Amino acid sequence: MPQIDLNCDLGESFGAYVLGNDEEVLKEITSANIACGYHAGDHQVMAETVKQAVAAGVSIGAHPAFQDLQGFGRREIQTTPEDVYQLTVYQISALEGFCRIEGTKLQHVKPHGALYNMAGKDPVLAEAVAAAVRDVDKNIILFGLSGSELITAGEKQGLRVAKEAFADRTYQPDGSLTPRGRDNAVIHDADTAVRHVKQMILEGTCTAVNGKVIPLEVDTLCVHGDNPQALSFTRSLRRMLLEENIQIRSFS
Repeated sequence: MPQIDLNCDLGESFGAYVLGNDEEVLKEITSANIACGYHAGDHQVMAETVKQAVAAGVSIGAHPAFQDLQGFGRREIQTTPEDVYQLTVYQISALEGFCRIEGTKLQHVKPHGALYNMAGKDPVLAEAVAAAVRDVDKNIILFGLSGSELITAGEKQGLRVAKEAFADRTYQPDGSLTPRGRDNAVIHDADTAVRHVKQMILEGTCTAVNGKVIPLEVDTLCVHGDNPQALSFTRSLRRMLLEENIQIRSFS
């Protein structure tokens, strides 16, 4: 029976700013990528989101990013591989502490936003992220865009890797995500997202924005928590996956 991990970016509120519907989304997913305070989240939100994930039986991952609250971590920041290594170690370790307090382990690390995209294309930055994961805990799984440099770097560092695809994002012919600045970057219709995912999982392909069909291996599937349709998307996806006899379970 085919199986898939269903993940979502959560814990992205901070202070008086509330984003997403984490408590309800946690009922539908198997893995949560929790913001670590750099692009979103704070110590209180991290602590509460870890508690909620444990109560829901959802595996937990760190979601490190560039230090960019104003840009939600989506602005490219030109920095050194050493800086990327250190900021990744710092954020993983912060979330790992909250996991330890709640009696659970950190399952995975998934970089966020610009860090995810830049490390997906730049092998040097990818190596920095993978080395940070390895040095904190070699048993942590690295999530990366299917076919990206992050996957290559994780395998090179001896890590378990999970090849990720996106339910609510469109793809370019080279297998990369359509940049968010473009009008067609995000899929807003649940039915379209379901067809998109069904093709990826059952056929191992994806149709790019220009109509080209590209191969795509998928271990874990992401729905963005800041997407207003996140809850309805996730529920629709679960229904489709169950109808197709695809087992939904965390990657670990």
